[in-house]
Amino acid sequence: MHGTRPPKPPARTVTIRLGRDANDLMVITAIRSAVYLAEQDCPIEEEFDGNDLCAAHFIGYIGNEPAGCLRVRFFGEFAKIERLAVRHQYRRTRVSFKLVQAAVDYIKRKGFRKIYGLAQDRLVNFWAHFGGRPLEGGRKVTFSDFSYTEMVFDIEPSPDAITLESDPYVIIRPEGDWDRPGVLDFSAERAVTSPLRNMEMAQT
Repeated sequence: MHGTRPPKPPARTVTIRLGRDANDLMVITAIRSAVYLAEQDCPIEEEFDGNDLCAAHFIGYIGNEPAGCLRVRFFGEFAKIERLAVRHQYRRTRVSFKLVQAAVDYIKRKGFRKIYGLAQDRLVNFWAHFGGRPLEGGRKVTFSDFSYTEMVFDIEPSPDAITLESDPYVIIRPEGDWDRPGVLDFSAERAVTSPLRNMEMAQT
């Protein structure tokens, strides 16, 4: 036997988690393909723009079913929220709100004070729910056949934001999972043996 599976969450429970591996990226690709390529007729080279492997990704679930996703990229003074996509059958749920809120909390934990984004003009009010406002002197942006409004969010870092003063074991834990000991916390319990030192001695 391989053990019992964990209990399934209630069918309509909304959960959000950070994408961590190639399988998660496949799920994200499927969601964005359904929304942007199929529904909005976005060219594939414009949707998959070369930035997915240098970003953080969030996946939203309804029960066990992937329902939406969102991408965050980081710059010197701000983080950028982008590529929010929700499958059409889940747009009457709270998954879009929970995806954005999870991303904002994550950005605050990283110590940022500003978030930048490009909102389709028809969705400016949606982003206003999270404190977003049109950027003063903002430029009109158009791509993939849509018009966008530059948005900015002024935020305060979390009280427990990650800084240089944070515990070094916290800093090296898996991304977004900073409050739980990681594999390197446990490796610190082993004695320091410096196996490379023995190799160097054998070569002299």
